[in-house]
Amino acid sequence: MRRRAARYGLTAGLAAACLVAGQVAAATPGPASTAPLTTAERLPLGPSSLTEERTSRQVAPGVTHVAIERGQSSPDDFWTVTIGVATTEAEASELEQRIRAAGYEPRRDPTAGASPLGPDDRPLGWMIRAGKHAGQQAAQATANDLAAKGVRGSVQFTGEDGHPTTGPWSVDVLVVDPRRFRGRLGSELATQIVPGRETTSSIAQRTGALAAVNGGYFVISSGESGKPGPGLAGTDGDLAGISVVRGDLVSEAVNGRPALVVPTDSGAGTAVRRLETRLSVRAANGGLREVTGVNRKPGLIVNCGGAGDAYPLAQPAHDYTCGNDNEVIAFTPVFGPQVPQGEGYQVTLDPRGAVVAAKDGRGGAMPARGTVLQGTGAGARWLREHARPGAHLTLRRSVIDAERGVPVPVQPQTSIVNGGPLLLRDGAVALDPVRDGWSPQDIDGADRGAFYNGWYLRRNPRTAAGVARDGRIILLTVDGRRPAHSVGLSISEVAQVMRSLGAVDAINLDGGGSTAMVVGGALQGTPSDSTGERPDGDAIVVLP
Repeated sequence: MRRRAARYGLTAGLAAACLVAGQVAAATPGPASTAPLTTAERLPLGPSSLTEERTSRQVAPGVTHVAIERGQSSPDDFWTVTIGVATTEAEASELEQRIRAAGYEPRRDPTAGASPLGPDDRPLGWMIRAGKHAGQQAAQATANDLAAKGVRGSVQFTGEDGHPTTGPWSVDVLVVDPRRFRGRLGSELATQIVPGRETTSSIAQRTGALAAVNGGYFVISSGESGKPGPGLAGTDGDLAGISVVRGDLVSEAVNGRPALVVPTDSGAGTAVRRLETRLSVRAANGGLREVTGVNRKPGLIVNCGGAGDAYPLAQPAHDYTCGNDNEVIAFTPVFGPQVPQGEGYQVTLDPRGAVVAAKDGRGGAMPARGTVLQGTGAGARWLREHARPGAHLTLRRSVIDAERGVPVPVQPQTSIVNGGPLLLRDGAVALDPVRDGWSPQDIDGADRGAFYNGWYLRRNPRTAAGVARDGRIILLTVDGRRPAHSVGLSISEVAQVMRSLGAVDAINLDGGGSTAMVVGGALQGTPSDSTGERPDGDAIVVLP
């Protein structure tokens, strides 16, 4: 209880009074409230006999924070050096041969799940490893020695592999009840413009939030350079999926992927939906052109799932940047003072849609009002033909429920946060890694099997959001990558935890070093990055 007691400023006596085995003790004085959904049952993590301690406090009417500590380190877990992930016997033998040549005995540890591509009766593959150490420092010494002999690997803790363990787990849950909450629940863009990032703590302080959690996926980039391939390229801070902030479409969807839709200030009606964006520009003479993106660098489709001539694939692919050489991208004032530079054609529209400037080449100032359209390839040719100065263009933007095929109303109070994979639908686990972009199938030579194992099957810090049957919104963060403190969750464990907390529909949000929850101005938990809390692209804020 030391970490929770220090966080809440509890006296030693009150800290000692907190209950275990799923019960809740009030962490701050205040009026009794309806028991939050999070007290319904113990977390489905590890053996049922594990100790679980919960501490609850009312943040505001209709807003409850619950901190959960469960389990303890397992004597069966240890530190090791992973040289690679093999999905075939040939790959495993080659890696083992390299380890033996360096003077070490290799070990095969099976992955914690099968490939979603099948067959499902055996693991995805093996983690090929060397060494078995009680401490991280000793494992790092082994890794350094292997590297000196030409065999590079990464130091990992086996308790994070996804196999059964006893923890520990450090969990924070925020429950917002729209029936009692009188503030505003919604998304907030980091730095208030697309470029740049900001910590969840800073966003919470800037907005005066009662509480906040990190939001969707985003680009981490050192500059405007980049090309299609593994990783996310483009503008630093650009949301890697749909984003709507106060009714303003900031970023287009990774088509078909799930998102959290918050239609009202109170959070009433919040839902998890698979979404598409449909964007177009029409000239006065009837010419019509698809707009393939919003507020991003042309040619770089982060997480794929784009429209038009996207390559090498059109479906979602997480942490991969697809390309498109024939785009029209719309920029709005939320992008910031300067639009990206490069080859192509660019036109500037006033708020009524009239073309007030047109030029070869892209870049320059973004007007405080109006829209900038940038075209490349066939998109540039369309703009040259239809968007001469004085012409009038009509932009159309719509958000579509991809499963129902109907528009999603976007009002001034609407917020939408990107995420994935879908965790729960109608109370049942609904994991579909291939559909949502986590397929282990290699893309243009990029090893997606190792990516799938490390991201999806192994345990990491996680953030998730869900909706209960009675409309309450459940926001979850779980610390990870700090084995003595918290081992994190696999994606299947996130789904099970959200269901145990009362969610019927749920979505995974950005995690890893991005995971952060702030309550009452204080950062909850411990960030996994060695540098501390990571600046993110957006956040979900609970405002008074």
